[in-house]
Amino acid sequence: MEGEKTGHHHMPETRGLCLSEEQTISTILKRPRIGAGNRVIDMITEPYKLTRRCEVTAILILYGLPRLLTGSILAHEMMHAWLRLKGYRTLSQDVEEGICQVLAHMWLEAELMSGSGSNVASTSSSSFASTSSKKGTRSPFDRKLGEFFKHQIESDTSPVYGDGFRAGNQAVLKYGLPRTLEHIRLTGSFPY
Repeated sequence: MEGEKTGHHHMPETRGLCLSEEQTISTILKRPRIGAGNRVIDMITEPYKLTRRCEVTAILILYGLPRLLTGSILAHEMMHAWLRLKGYRTLSQDVEEGICQVLAHMWLEAELMSGSGSNVASTSSSSFASTSSKKGTRSPFDRKLGEFFKHQIESDTSPVYGDGFRAGNQAVLKYGLPRTLEHIRLTGSFPY
């Protein structure tokens, strides 16, 4: 709804949210003078953000979506949370949404690779093994569905999500994720 106010019409529905909390108070920049009748004169204020140590309060995802879509949304929203917790506060929409889409895409790629016939269930944790064996070999339907979700990210036409993903993905492919994130932290933009 907020995007629609500013003219951004991207998706007809919200599938996930990362909620965070901050408070803004006014600080006094110039000490006030007291004029006739005890009136305050010449006081200048500025907004000041108060932040808590952990300001991410929740990640919300629509219930009932396919597992691969849910996982990619969770990867996207967790990247938003990571950016907040690490102090990446003033990123442009295309950089923030772009790098979050890169993580969603990377998660989908990893899931599709892990289900390509390899024995994912070979682990010491029996509870993990039982859930992993379910995805050990991906069904043709799941593979096509995952490829479709990847294609949706890759072919998105919006400037924020689509162009942001393409710029972020190009940077990650060229420099790797850690160097790309460090560059974003230092400059607020993707490396070229």
